[in-house]
Amino acid sequence: MSAIAPTKPTTYLQVLDAEGNVVNPSLMPNLTDEQLRSLMHKMVFTRIWDQRAIKLTRQGRLGFYAPVGGQEASMIGSEAATEKEDFLFPSYRDVPQSVWHGWPLYQAFLYSRGHQHGGQFPQDVHVIMPQIIIGAQIVQTAGTALAFKLRKEKRVAFTYIGDGGTSQGDFYEGINFAGAYQAPAVFVVQNNQFAISVPVALQTAAETLANKAVAAGIPGVQVDGMDVLAVYGAMKQAVDRARAGEGPSLIETMTFRYGPHTMSGDDPTRYRSKELEEEWQKKDPLVRFRNFLQSKNLWSKEDEDLVIEEAKAAVNDALAKADAYQKMTIPGLIDSMFKTLPADLIAQRTEFDS
Repeated sequence: MSAIAPTKPTTYLQVLDAEGNVVNPSLMPNLTDEQLRSLMHKMVFTRIWDQRAIKLTRQGRLGFYAPVGGQEASMIGSEAATEKEDFLFPSYRDVPQSVWHGWPLYQAFLYSRGHQHGGQFPQDVHVIMPQIIIGAQIVQTAGTALAFKLRKEKRVAFTYIGDGGTSQGDFYEGINFAGAYQAPAVFVVQNNQFAISVPVALQTAAETLANKAVAAGIPGVQVDGMDVLAVYGAMKQAVDRARAGEGPSLIETMTFRYGPHTMSGDDPTRYRSKELEEEWQKKDPLVRFRNFLQSKNLWSKEDEDLVIEEAKAAVNDALAKADAYQKMTIPGLIDSMFKTLPADLIAQRTEFDS
């Protein structure tokens, strides 16, 4: 498989069509049956969890939340191609990749509520708290990747932004830096067609967002982001390149979020047509991969029902654990900010205690 174009990324990578038929056998990634089933398991689990999280947000039981339905193939397929020691820099929508990379689900719920423990990751979980500032994690990824290179560690730093993130200065700064130093980084642009309400065509004159890699002198490729096998294959090649010391890559996944930008008041019916939404729902990543697996007798309704029940139970357990977690306090917040408190914070804490 040769997925990464060296200079002009005009190739559109796809393994499965919308019905789940293999249309490019040469791009089929080398995965075992269990690995294929694992991809489906994670996508179904993530969709059920997402549906539940949306309801919990409406009930006021979660805080900030950015729906992910429709983007499961882009998220799960890319994360699955990394190793546990690789370091993930997510944006606010990339909670699924963070959880599958080791972030406990109950902490993701605490993060949504603004609880500081949500961002206190276990030592062996190589994920940083989801970045709210658009594109800021691109620079962080480039710097971390360079550190891996200087330490001669065979690790990769990988990150995600939306299409709107490629219009930020941090995006160009980060990919240029990574390219100049041949840092082991992978930048994934999840092009879900809209930067909140602004369509891609109004954001840039570039033919594709993957083409922006050319300016940084790094490989870039555009992938069907509703096709989990195409995403996995492109990400695996990019990660392998980085780990082998061949430098960074940029992957643009063409995807679509079915829900609003976030649950904080966005109404997609004001900027998206019903016809566009129906067009993308016909490309649903779960439907096409389910069809593919069933054609190989690797998936059944019973398998799917088990995952659905597992996801519901996991969400309930995580929610109960988040509900039971010790509430934040002002002294606790102050005490956690520095190993040794500076004088001004000591004064504030004393004033609060008095």
